[in-house]
Amino acid sequence: MYPLLDTINYPYQLRELERKALPQLAEELRKFLVESVSKTGGHLSSNLGTVELTIALHYVFNTPHDRLVWDVGHQTYAHKILTGRREGMNKLRMHGGMAGFPRREDSEYDTFGTAHSSTSISAALGMAVASQLEKAGRHVVAIIGDGAMSAGMAFEALNNAGAMDTNLLVILNDNDMSISPPVGALNNYLTSLLTGKAYATARRAGEKVLGLVPSILELANRTQEHVKGMLSPSTLFEEFGFNYIGPIDGHDLNKLVTTLKNLKHLSGPQFLHIVTRKGEGYKAAEDDPILYHGVTKFNPDAGIVPKAPGKPSYTQIFGDWLCDMAALDRRLVGITPAMREGSGLVRFSQEYPDRYFDVGIAEQHAITFAAGLACDGMKPVVAIYSTFLQRAYDQLIHDVAIQNLPVVFAIDRAGLVGADGPTHAGSFDLTYLRCIPNLTVMTPADENECRQMLYTAFQMNTPAAVRYPRGVGTGVVPIKEMKALQIGLGEICREGEKIALLAFGSMLKPCLEAAEELNATVANMRFVKPLDDNLVVFLAANYSLLVTVEENTIMGGAGSAVLESLENRGIITTPVLQLGLPDVFIDQGDPTQMLVDCGRDKDGIVKAIRTKLSE
Repeated sequence: MYPLLDTINYPYQLRELERKALPQLAEELRKFLVESVSKTGGHLSSNLGTVELTIALHYVFNTPHDRLVWDVGHQTYAHKILTGRREGMNKLRMHGGMAGFPRREDSEYDTFGTAHSSTSISAALGMAVASQLEKAGRHVVAIIGDGAMSAGMAFEALNNAGAMDTNLLVILNDNDMSISPPVGALNNYLTSLLTGKAYATARRAGEKVLGLVPSILELANRTQEHVKGMLSPSTLFEEFGFNYIGPIDGHDLNKLVTTLKNLKHLSGPQFLHIVTRKGEGYKAAEDDPILYHGVTKFNPDAGIVPKAPGKPSYTQIFGDWLCDMAALDRRLVGITPAMREGSGLVRFSQEYPDRYFDVGIAEQHAITFAAGLACDGMKPVVAIYSTFLQRAYDQLIHDVAIQNLPVVFAIDRAGLVGADGPTHAGSFDLTYLRCIPNLTVMTPADENECRQMLYTAFQMNTPAAVRYPRGVGTGVVPIKEMKALQIGLGEICREGEKIALLAFGSMLKPCLEAAEELNATVANMRFVKPLDDNLVVFLAANYSLLVTVEENTIMGGAGSAVLESLENRGIITTPVLQLGLPDVFIDQGDPTQMLVDCGRDKDGIVKAIRTKLSE
């Protein structure tokens, strides 16, 4: 079916091919990618854009001895296929199957685990220095996208690498895309290269005119690099100490191979700028690379067919609330670090473009930018995934919480997230949020409560966070009217005997189901901070066992808050069973099955309680 691809299981076999055979391999590899991902789901358009680059890298460099470090990693399917894992593509991102991102334990060719952006240059520099110290003679290559280049960490690494004069190749894969369309001055700067005639034309015109006046021409030559910086990208990276090459066509295999072979023989920091297109070779993905960025199963002949509207997701609930709230309060501004689609801000960006800010892949900047807005009377709402908020923890504490500024954090993807696995799981936010002074932390149990909590957070004059899970909720239709909840007040949803379940957020539903079998009381705690201490004391006084249930790591989470509340009031005899996520990184899989495996479904909760009672 794939005459050439079927003969290539490892890069050493690829390197035995004649160069003229590489375009055929690229064509077969691209077809295999579309066929494979259409059956499993996964990241498609980004992987189609790096087929030629992947082939060229493994063709030129002696992998795995030479190191390839992929940034983010959602463009590494071709890399996986060419490094002995073609058969594993049929269980991509599934439980027990292959991860969707590079992972060191998966293969010696995955030199560094990635999934969050902008880490590649730092990691590759470390490997290059290690090779230098060990005299290992390895080539080290970092492959980074133009979206990831907007993060400060990438420039920190460039600054360090240029000053060290270490042998390192950085490849900028410029496809004018991250996940959402890229933003910012850097992207505008790189985009200007694609009209690269500007510099050449200006230079020729200048030489023609200035040639009439030798003294002026001599002065112009001395300042040429500064003029060049206005019109070409090279000066930016050369000022960091890199030798800049490009831009070149990232889909021209012959040019890629020739350039990479030449770069192998150069010492010091090298920077290669290539231009590619997301979705290359599959027209549907070329036409709509955002739609085909992350896909579920689809028919490759028909393309992705829009599904009939179903239950609204928590993300959609947030997006609708944001627009409704913006209509009521002109001070509201929405901020996202390059996740407009994923965080539900598309409608808001269209209806309120002057109050919508996509700051690029720059989580730290997003939080401090919000703090600055709050200082001068605006009411910023930061839409951010739980896993990405981890990157801005210092800013959350130092710039928002210490100054007690009214910033709302709409935290999506809280808890387990399914196929993206441990790198994207929001397993820790209750733990790392509840220890911060001045911050209110809310956990909605359903869609309506999510909407009301977002409104409650917005009415506060202090920092507040609302964390909600990925996907659809219970199917409850949110009430259009918005009413602020009483801060720190939970509610009893079901009354029973002997056992009290203290449910936080998404765990209310399985707790109610378990309570039917156990005839237990269930409290929807709503707030992790401030905790409803009076409700905790009441339950401790009237029930023989308290059970805390949360979709967060047990350590330091909501259950720990309950224990602290009891201890502060001298209640130390009431048994407490804490149920949450275990102290391990949980691999990818079906979200429902992942909760079952963790014992956080109805049956798991019942089993854990009965085991506790039998002790």
